[in-house]
Amino acid sequence: MGLVELVLETRWLIVGSLFILYFLKKFQAYYRLRKFKGPLSCGFSHFLHTKAVLSLRCERWYKEMTDQYGSIVRIGPNALITSSPELWAHINAVRSPYKRSDWYYHAARFKPGEDHVFSETNNERHDRRRKQMLMGYSGKENLSLESDIDLRVLDFLDLIRNRYLSTEDCLKPMDLAKKVQYLTLDVISTVGLGNSFGMLKADKDVNDYIKSGEEGLWVSNFLMGTGLHWIMQIEWVGRLLGPSTDDLKGFGKMMATTGQMVAKRLQSPTNARSDMLASFIRHGLIGNELWMEAFEQVLAGSDTTASGIRGILLCLLSNPRVYKKLQAEIDGAVQDGRAPSTGIISDAQLRRLEYLQAVIREGLRIFVPVVNIFARDVPPEGDEVIVDGESVQIPGGTWIGYSALGMHLNKATYGEDAEVFRPERWLIDDKDHLANMTRVNDLIFGYGRWKCLGQTVALIEIGKTIFEALRNFDWALANPEQPWRRKNVNGLFAVSDMWVTVTAREQLGSCL
Repeated sequence: MGLVELVLETRWLIVGSLFILYFLKKFQAYYRLRKFKGPLSCGFSHFLHTKAVLSLRCERWYKEMTDQYGSIVRIGPNALITSSPELWAHINAVRSPYKRSDWYYHAARFKPGEDHVFSETNNERHDRRRKQMLMGYSGKENLSLESDIDLRVLDFLDLIRNRYLSTEDCLKPMDLAKKVQYLTLDVISTVGLGNSFGMLKADKDVNDYIKSGEEGLWVSNFLMGTGLHWIMQIEWVGRLLGPSTDDLKGFGKMMATTGQMVAKRLQSPTNARSDMLASFIRHGLIGNELWMEAFEQVLAGSDTTASGIRGILLCLLSNPRVYKKLQAEIDGAVQDGRAPSTGIISDAQLRRLEYLQAVIREGLRIFVPVVNIFARDVPPEGDEVIVDGESVQIPGGTWIGYSALGMHLNKATYGEDAEVFRPERWLIDDKDHLANMTRVNDLIFGYGRWKCLGQTVALIEIGKTIFEALRNFDWALANPEQPWRRKNVNGLFAVSDMWVTVTAREQLGSCL
């Protein structure tokens, strides 16, 4: 009997055996994490998770899962998600044996096979790169950090004053979502590259940087959500479909512009201008590594900070009580000398304004700027952890992520009104409760080994922008029924149509 005849005669046995093998493999995957609660289908399929990611609202689905099933939930055959602050801090500790998951972080690469500090999943290489960049981001070797931010905040105020001021007789609606992103891109290009992209002065998306960045995030979100991220890591595919520095505009043009700025900066001694790039160079970043990190900081530092500013402003514009109270604190600070009557307020002065700091914390909590799942691989030997007071064994090889809204809108931490914007919760006398809320709130910027490098820059920029926006202008939503359009693309938010009207204030002091 020939091979063909044998196969034909036993075809049903072969098909049946393959089906049995397939179901045994599925059952084995289900059985590994059987102790963890979650939708039954998630034990066998990634369908629900993929559907959530492609809906562009997956952060809401993560919260629904942790609200329904508890602080650690199964969302896939080999996937967990947690809203437990204690567990997430343990996973991200400085000496944590966990690592970043390739399937998630490699989708954030700019070029196939080449990693920057965010996409790097090898712990030793990541820690070494982070150490090279830490001093530049902290501001300790970036001596012009605050003055550079001041210049761009002034540009932001000038743009509004010169082009978008409304009066009783003439309203000039302004898309605040766009203007804030112009601001954050100009800030990060100034502090990171030594030269602004010039978006605020041009009042436009120069070279379609923002448009192409959002398109890139949509593609990355699709590839990550469907598990097809590996396709773009094939070198010839990446070259064919990915951006090129020869492009006349868009993502490729931004890559080329960043490269030109880095090359120009390398021609000057690092002591001529002690900025972020100078710090990176002094700590050993050169060549392609320097370019990769310079470009990554532009992308990561602009989108996230813009989301924070937009979220805080929306909270203020939809809460008149808080808006008036904060504006009164700002006016009082100018009147009694705690803030300057001219020029931009300093970071040190901002930190002494209690209600402003409470508004910032609360706004970042309600509208968490970055809702990435930040997937981590459990070490091969597994890990025994404490969740809600109980010991839990997580099998090796599993990956676990983070439910941002599940954690930061949690009633056990913040009280029954956890989903309500109420800055006063940060001004309580109960020191233990305040310390616990603060510890959890700080996780918005990450923790330990993977704590956000740009936190210092972001908080200075956010504080100055909110203070000066309310000191100089009065704001109103142009369309209260739909204040913005907001989609989650790969953990970052693409925001548009945030239309507002802005009127000048009669004030005690001005930025000018």
